[in-house]
Amino acid sequence: MAKSTIQYWNPLLPENNAKWEPIEGMDGLAEELTLAIDEVSGDYTRLTRFNPGEDTTSFGSKSHSYPEEIFILEGKLYDAAFDKWLKVGDYASRPPGEIHGPFKTDVGCLVLEISYPSQSTGV
Repeated sequence: MAKSTIQYWNPLLPENNAKWEPIEGMDGLAEELTLAIDEVSGDYTRLTRFNPGEDTTSFGSKSHSYPEEIFILEGKLYDAAFDKWLKVGDYASRPPGEIHGPFKTDVGCLVLEISYPSQSTGV
């Protein structure tokens, strides 16, 4: 099966704020908006939004058993695993098992994520 499709729309407009959902297990520190998903493979494209001042240190770092790509669209985000501030235009293609986070932001951040659970390596 292929990822879901939708005609042109702007997920960043205020009238679409109700479509954002808190990321499960993060106590409201970040929100997500799924743009497309393959319900069979689990592959998805989503936006993740961190509000100004958020800090996920209490959740520690994380990794996935599948590859993912991220692209910073707005703001900036500190990735403690790399001791690096990510800013608009920064991109990463993470291999399975790569440690990232915890994250913090002073001004907020909007991240485009493309994840491939169908390519899980079991790492």
